[in-house]
Amino acid sequence: MEPNNTASSQVLHDFSPRFRVYADGRVERLRTINIILPAPSHDPITGIQSKDVTISPVTGVSARLFLPPNPTHKLPLLIYIHGGAFCLQSAFSSTFHHYVSSLALEANAIAVSVDYRLAPEHPIPACYEDSWSVIQWVFSHANADGPESWLNRHADFSGVFLAGDSAGSNIAHDMAIRAGFDGGHVGGGVKFLGVVLVHPFFGSDQPDRLWMFLCPDTSGVNDPRLNPGADLTRLSRLGCSKVLVCVAEEDQFRERVLSYCEGLKESGWSGEVEIVETKGEDHVFHLFNPSSENAATLLKRVALFVNRV
Repeated sequence: MEPNNTASSQVLHDFSPRFRVYADGRVERLRTINIILPAPSHDPITGIQSKDVTISPVTGVSARLFLPPNPTHKLPLLIYIHGGAFCLQSAFSSTFHHYVSSLALEANAIAVSVDYRLAPEHPIPACYEDSWSVIQWVFSHANADGPESWLNRHADFSGVFLAGDSAGSNIAHDMAIRAGFDGGHVGGGVKFLGVVLVHPFFGSDQPDRLWMFLCPDTSGVNDPRLNPGADLTRLSRLGCSKVLVCVAEEDQFRERVLSYCEGLKESGWSGEVEIVETKGEDHVFHLFNPSSENAATLLKRVALFVNRV
């Protein structure tokens, strides 16, 4: 009789309720997501069209594009990076399909939702590298001669924004830092106008066990990818002119995020930072309860930022 303690059943790393890693290398995710197909013809409720594109056939990195109904002029371009603790979720999940679709509709913007490879199978910094490759692909359309017709015809590359939630905000922020080291430009003479950080994950003063496992090359709690406020010189290079930071009153990461905002102001960065706080709500509440009044208010606030900058 086969013993119970086989390589296939022995748990080496338990990060419940997110995932477990077994001795044979298998990763078991403990939260299921509902993957839905894009709507290449108009969505019957929102009128939004969506399609999927593969950015790298080698890595499988891809994105979902969203186009508002009946565009009559060039639209702001929003690049969105989903959250999920670097190890969960997808741009193709029902959660993020519906959220980014709603955001594109409210902001009247063409949106590109990044689907990066997840840790631990693909340890950090894979998520950063994948997101950067999608951004570079997007900017290859700046002269209206890229491979994707929606971006060529409808995207206004004078109004490009980055956004994300939780770990996705962390990644989006690092992408803006990268752009800043090139004078604020990513490619083709294009730069980010604004960055939206919704309930960003920037760690805490204590070592984060999950981060340490997912990012083997980390320097610890002051790794500037995890805690951008730890290196004000690097932070001062943030490659955009405005940042909208959204916090939730009950979010365990609230104080770290507010500390980040103070560090950004003190760093010598020349842009403007806006802080919007939602009272009585917790981390990424808008994804768990998208029909709530506070979620609708937050959506409108992010859309206003994209249209106002």
